[in-house]
Amino acid sequence: MSLWTAAEAAAATGGRAVGDWAVRGISIDTRTIETGDLFVALKAARDGHEFVAQALAKGAGAALVTHLPEGVAADAPLLIVKDVLGALEDLGRAGRARTNARVVAITGSVGKTSTKEMLRDVLGEQGRTHASVASYNNHWGVPLTLARMPQDTEFAVIEIGMNHPGEIAPLAKMARPHVAMITTVAAAHLEAFENVEGIAAEKASILEGLEPEGRAILNADIDTAAVLKEAAETLGIKALWFGQTADDYVLEKIVLKRNTTIVQASALGAPLLFKVQSAGQHFAMNGLGALGCAQALGADLALAAQAIAKWTPFTGRGAREVIALDPADARMTLELIDDAYNANPTSLGAALAVLAAAEVTHEIGRVSKGRRIAYLGDMKELGPQEIALHEAVATLPSIQDIDVIHCVGPLMRNCYDALPKAKRGHWFESSAEMAAQIGRDLDAGDVVLAKGSLSMGLARVVDAVRKLGHTAPKDAEKDTV
Repeated sequence: MSLWTAAEAAAATGGRAVGDWAVRGISIDTRTIETGDLFVALKAARDGHEFVAQALAKGAGAALVTHLPEGVAADAPLLIVKDVLGALEDLGRAGRARTNARVVAITGSVGKTSTKEMLRDVLGEQGRTHASVASYNNHWGVPLTLARMPQDTEFAVIEIGMNHPGEIAPLAKMARPHVAMITTVAAAHLEAFENVEGIAAEKASILEGLEPEGRAILNADIDTAAVLKEAAETLGIKALWFGQTADDYVLEKIVLKRNTTIVQASALGAPLLFKVQSAGQHFAMNGLGALGCAQALGADLALAAQAIAKWTPFTGRGAREVIALDPADARMTLELIDDAYNANPTSLGAALAVLAAAEVTHEIGRVSKGRRIAYLGDMKELGPQEIALHEAVATLPSIQDIDVIHCVGPLMRNCYDALPKAKRGHWFESSAEMAAQIGRDLDAGDVVLAKGSLSMGLARVVDAVRKLGHTAPKDAEKDTV
């Protein structure tokens, strides 16, 4: 079954189709392109037109271009438009318009992608569900996600992000959600905003894209909840609130049990019990909000609560794995929490709280005392407060229950210097230098967290931890709940 025919794509974009073709998918990257995809020649670090010949050679069904690229036959399957990004946006709008899917859009300073993945799993149990890939949430990621949406989609989950003011509203209007969720508002991208209230106002602009009678699912526990409330009231939008201080989806009790979060809540006055296969209050909050979204979309809440128990975080976003250090001795393991994809003060605080609550194992390994160990990298885009915000990490209550904190980068040096001397590990300028120390730093029984902004490359540290052994099978992991 085709996603777009030449005629449909030409009508959507106002472009000129060369040849009578049909495509089954859409790609912007020749490294991952699949046979039958429409290759979109976007301009980024390099001009995508340079890769059209390669894309067609690898089996692309057609290419979206502004002109006939060098090395491409004149009769090659093409869609020629005035502007490639503009045409992708047109395809996105057309993709959204031709489906009867119930759509939810998610934004927030922390937890967008995790909540999107929760909803993908939850809604996928109740209907044909389409969702953003990875963190495709920007000016090309949102239209790409919409353009990829099959016509028979029943539920769609669209993630929307931002770096600067004015980015969210146009993308929300393109997605036209029936439900919009704001996970939280925190000090992220502060270099582009005057204060956190400004970030909240930008996040609240997602409500401008809601369909008539649409619903907002909003975090009641944040300091800027009043900003979100005012935005909803100004637009005449019905808001449903989630959190410990909420009236609609109320977080009543959280139990962290090894690698599981058990949540007792109420949903619009009815009791609600669910669990998430990862420890952390932030997962409880995101899960509660996700279930609120599912119910607002018309999904069955009881089935949704069952389905969310199957979700687990993925690589770089809080995924936990047990590393077997000695194939001859099953006891010799350590636990890795891979949260290396990104960081801001709120998400780092949540990750450190998870580490502080983790169960270590004693009486094994060289040290014979299990330790909680953190590898922390710089948090970027925090503006004039960046030094103070890094220093403040050292004063978090969770630091008391963490044994060693290693720091990477010039900004995280401020945290390192503010830490109690007994908790200071190493400080290095780069993750590569830190990774070289891993074998001497860790031992069986430890629980290890890696967290930092993506550009800091904490994935190197994660890889070094993994190379100490091999990932243990699921039935060997500590979580027995």
